[in-house]
Amino acid sequence: MTLHAAVPTLPVRDVAAAQAQYRDTLGFDIAWHNVEGRIGAVRHGDCVLFLRETDGPITPVELWVFCDDVDGTAADLTTLGADISDPISDKPWGLRSFTVRDPSGHLIHFHHDL
Repeated sequence: MTLHAAVPTLPVRDVAAAQAQYRDTLGFDIAWHNVEGRIGAVRHGDCVLFLRETDGPITPVELWVFCDDVDGTAADLTTLGADISDPISDKPWGLRSFTVRDPSGHLIHFHHDL
């Protein structure tokens, strides 16, 4: 059996607005948007996220995104104006990471192993 990266689906209020936010403050590219299906995707390298529009309550999700250069990623996202909710630091469980909160409340932990 061969598995590849999982693609999470994040609930959002407005797909186009969420895609623009991920592009502008997190450096993602807009991959596609199906207006009728109320779903779209953003991509940065091998990291793909689906964004699904919902009218109901949004329960924030936590994602862990591995990156080769977490310090460089933190610097880049700070420059773009990302909402860094937990600054970069070495964690006692063996990761160097920082956390970004998106407008829907989703937490994205960018990390690499120490």
